[in-house]
Amino acid sequence: MPTSPTSEPLTAASVRLPAELVARSGFLLVRLGLNFKARALEQMAAAGFSQYHYSVLALLDEEPRETQAQIADTLGLDRSQLVRILDGLEDRKLIARHRDTTDRRRHTVSVTATGRRQLHKLRHTIDRLEDELLAPLDQRDRDALHALLLQLAETHDPSCADPN
Repeated sequence: MPTSPTSEPLTAASVRLPAELVARSGFLLVRLGLNFKARALEQMAAAGFSQYHYSVLALLDEEPRETQAQIADTLGLDRSQLVRILDGLEDRKLIARHRDTTDRRRHTVSVTATGRRQLHKLRHTIDRLEDELLAPLDQRDRDALHALLLQLAETHDPSCADPN
């Protein structure tokens, strides 16, 4: 068991956060979110990918032919940052860029079959991490939590709102 600087064993009670913080839903959401993000980034990095790679592949799987500008705007990325991300995905044959037939100055981007297979692997990693995070909850509670989080997200982040 780990010890404190005074050589006393650390216990759940000795490392407990202040009750005032634990009583705040926002604090808990952030703390859990940061922990989940750190674990997800670690797992993706071990596989040679970033959250941006995953996000681009997921977007292109849903919206098969997006322009680079649309991808950047949808994901909230700087366009120059996106170009580097797309270059990396294209080098690995996970996406393909094509000249837009209606505007030769633009490129459309699509996910390749190899990209879809890699996206499937990344999804599996995220699914496993979510299962670990939500392990104490049964399916009904998981569904209820998701519905509440979605309600909050749709209210505070327009990019999460259902367009229908």
